[in-house]
Amino acid sequence: MEPVFAILILIALMVFGVPVAWSFAGVLMFLIYVYDVGTSTLLLQGFRSLNSVVLLALPLFVLAGYLMQSGGVARRLIGFMELMVRGRKGGLGAALVLSSGVFGAISGTATAAVASIGTIMADPLAQRGYPRGYTSALLGLSSLLGILIPPSLTMILFGVVTRQSITALFAATLVPGILLLLGLILFNRFMAKRFLPDDLPAAAAITKPESGGRIFGKALPALSMPVIILGGIYGGVFTPTEAAAVACVVAIFIGFFIYRDLSLRGLWDSFVDAGQTTGTIIFILLFSFMIGRVMVAEGVPQDLTRAVAALTENRILVLLLVNAFLIFVGMIMDDLSVTVVIAPLFMPLMQDVGVDPVHFGSIVACSVVIGANSPPVAPILYMACRIGKVSIHHAVTPALQMIFFVALPIMIAVTFIPALSLAVPRLLGAL
Repeated sequence: MEPVFAILILIALMVFGVPVAWSFAGVLMFLIYVYDVGTSTLLLQGFRSLNSVVLLALPLFVLAGYLMQSGGVARRLIGFMELMVRGRKGGLGAALVLSSGVFGAISGTATAAVASIGTIMADPLAQRGYPRGYTSALLGLSSLLGILIPPSLTMILFGVVTRQSITALFAATLVPGILLLLGLILFNRFMAKRFLPDDLPAAAAITKPESGGRIFGKALPALSMPVIILGGIYGGVFTPTEAAAVACVVAIFIGFFIYRDLSLRGLWDSFVDAGQTTGTIIFILLFSFMIGRVMVAEGVPQDLTRAVAALTENRILVLLLVNAFLIFVGMIMDDLSVTVVIAPLFMPLMQDVGVDPVHFGSIVACSVVIGANSPPVAPILYMACRIGKVSIHHAVTPALQMIFFVALPIMIAVTFIPALSLAVPRLLGAL
């Protein structure tokens, strides 16, 4: 019962507005008191877990995301994506999805995509006839492409806490990410026919009128970044950590010398924002590592496996139960909490029913997409609504429609068709 109380305490603290890191600290204090754990050894184990070269990729990718946000990358990407879909019904909504996907393939974070893409596109979409609630929901769902399309900060965290290959995890979420991108574009195409006037062309220009060649030329440096990052990783040129460092250097070079949107003030602000974000994540990781140590020492994962086995031994039902639990927890906890605490608890159970750990990482990433946009917490959806200048009540219905018709079917497909997650890692030799 103690682990159940621990999870309830974590949920309660987060619901009452306690910062995530300190919510984890409160749970850790509860477990230390209940199990009478020696804190000196536990602290030493926690700090040793943070001493990881792989984990160094986390602050570097966070910094790269902020540098690209300040350096004008998002605006050039949007101009290019708008050019690709111009003249088609629902083209502006498709441009939003495509821009979020490409930006996610550079920054690896959902919040950076929401802030960068949403700030530029929210008002033009509204002027074009898109309801602001629908636009915010589409922005919230498409921003989560940054979790699925590599590089992904969520997969870095999952790899660190479960000791799996970061490269394999990056490759495992590529196909689910592409499926989500295509699914959202098709959904937007269908919905656009319902609320866009028939006498208007599909997309109005967000950027200044320019020739296609000029727009492509301006976007080329931004488009080269995912090629450099992912090509370098899967080509064996550098590791994910080295790729993160390269991303920072390239982002600074593009921002300063090509686009010239990045100033010294913007560079400093990017370092400060990245430091604050990374500090929060590191605190969460430290406390989660220590919580994990306590739970493993007390046999909690094994108890969880036995409890589920007592309910059913059917592999399909077990997977459905795990899916349902991940979605439910994701509705009331943020993606970091689900990734670093809940997911490792289910790892022994998944291995018992024959699920590859890398495949499970892909399942967890799909569940985060759903949970981050589902009330009551829905942090990404709330952020998208703030940028979209609309109450969340107007965005809940379209968000749930996108989840039910797009995100949930993809999660089920990824769960029961392992090849969607494992084919690319095997093809690249990462498994």
